[in-house]
Amino acid sequence: MSIRRYFLLFSFIVGIQGIAFSQVGHPADSLKTDSLQAKGKPKPTNNLAKQYDFGDLTHAILHPNKPVSPDHNKSGIIVVPNVAANPTIGGQLGIKAVAGRKLGTDSNTLFSIGATSASYTTKGILYFYVNHNIFTPGNKFNFQGNLVASKTVSPDYGFGIGRTFKGGSAADSVLADPTHKVYPIHSIYFNLREKVYKKVAKNLFVGAGMSFEIRRKVDDNDSVDNATPSSVYNNRHDLPQDHYSMNGFLFNLEYITRDNPNRAYKGIYFDAGVRINQTWIGSTKNAVQISSDFRKYFSLSSSAPGFVLAFWNWGSYLVTGTIPYLELAGTARDGTFRSGRGYTTQYFRSTEFNDTEGELRFPIMTNQFLSGVVFGNLQTGSDAHGTKIFQQFEPGYGAGLRVLFNKATRTNLALDYAYGRFGNKGFFLNLNECF
Repeated sequence: MSIRRYFLLFSFIVGIQGIAFSQVGHPADSLKTDSLQAKGKPKPTNNLAKQYDFGDLTHAILHPNKPVSPDHNKSGIIVVPNVAANPTIGGQLGIKAVAGRKLGTDSNTLFSIGATSASYTTKGILYFYVNHNIFTPGNKFNFQGNLVASKTVSPDYGFGIGRTFKGGSAADSVLADPTHKVYPIHSIYFNLREKVYKKVAKNLFVGAGMSFEIRRKVDDNDSVDNATPSSVYNNRHDLPQDHYSMNGFLFNLEYITRDNPNRAYKGIYFDAGVRINQTWIGSTKNAVQISSDFRKYFSLSSSAPGFVLAFWNWGSYLVTGTIPYLELAGTARDGTFRSGRGYTTQYFRSTEFNDTEGELRFPIMTNQFLSGVVFGNLQTGSDAHGTKIFQQFEPGYGAGLRVLFNKATRTNLALDYAYGRFGNKGFFLNLNECF
């Protein structure tokens, strides 16, 4: 009977995920960094003994008369089914694992994280990734990277932010896609990325690395030419229709004071970077991009530090050159592919793009097993017929529920329902906060 109750509970959580309209995208550079605690600063109230997570719940169901081991919550490994469904990918079945720990004995060493996932969908999509964000003892070095291999489909809703077509040729209308028609683009995708950061001052890191994005067998089902936004873009920028490589050098500057990468209570995360793609290392086109990622967290209660007001702004801007269509900045194209809730991945896309988000996080239960969030976001970008970035904004908003999966690492199961414009809405399910 106890086993039956456990599987009923587990099936409920998986069932929620099965109806989630998860934002589809690869998790390039998806593990952002973060400090556990700045030396000499008071630590907010965070008594693990008073918290209740999914491990406590399963223990109570499976072993109701057995005392809980004081070490049961120290495991930093979380394994969950990766089950989802949406019109783009079909039904998805897979497994996802996340692990976290602090290396060495220095209390100021930042938290290290690794993750992996493998999945298959009813539309023939295969997806596998491994990524990591590792801090050596004392934070002398930080290694960030990932490996992705997939047979995937990417939804294409056109180029630009406003979808207001101001006149032009038939190809201009196709590129802007004012009717919001979706064009599925199938491809084989590989990504290898690695960056090494060195600590140069308190909370400050400088880094460099390389990234290789390779797509082959790209198919947007355009049999007549200039009939889809991607084919119009490729023709105008002299890009091959069925393949490309985007290989480049990465240079970054990071400043980190936030107290946890999974669910921060306080502090700042800031990353600014330059990417330089070069044909002599195999890139289809040369290009220079700059990017920024700023996050700030305010704990609103000393007795309940999880009551947090959080802000996030990220942007990507093409300085010169050409970016392949599927690699353009846009909705959910931040490092963690979690921005712009209320819209599917790359519903908006542009050469210059910016997203601003705010979120209020609040406890529902005093033991922190359940908490909630309300959030909003504004996306802006340029288009091909005169709209400049920051001239037009597209809003998204919603609310969500959090289930504490592992209190030692502050790992949450995050379930959000969000709304956007143009009929966009849906569930978004992930591990941990969006930012």
